[in-house]
Amino acid sequence: MTIGMVTGTYVATQKNERLYDKKVLIVQPITPDGKHSGREVLAVDVVDAGVGDKVLLLSEGTAARQILIDEKIPVHTVIVGVVDDIDLVNQGA
Repeated sequence: MTIGMVTGTYVATQKNERLYDKKVLIVQPITPDGKHSGREVLAVDVVDAGVGDKVLLLSEGTAARQILIDEKIPVHTVIVGVVDDIDLVNQGA
């Protein structure tokens, strides 16, 4: 699992029929202290996240499809939670 920051929404007039009722967001992976960690990804949202939210990403193709209960959906990454707070303990010790 990865932490990310939602930076935008993805809208397509044509997409796979299994994605018609799914919201797709653009997410920037981040480290626990908020620094960018890799390039942005597209993720299917199942928790009603929005731009500016910190989220928990499941980025394992088969596991992500199992969350959506559809083994044939063309998805690699799913937003499975909204992160309210990150508490880093013993930093620098």
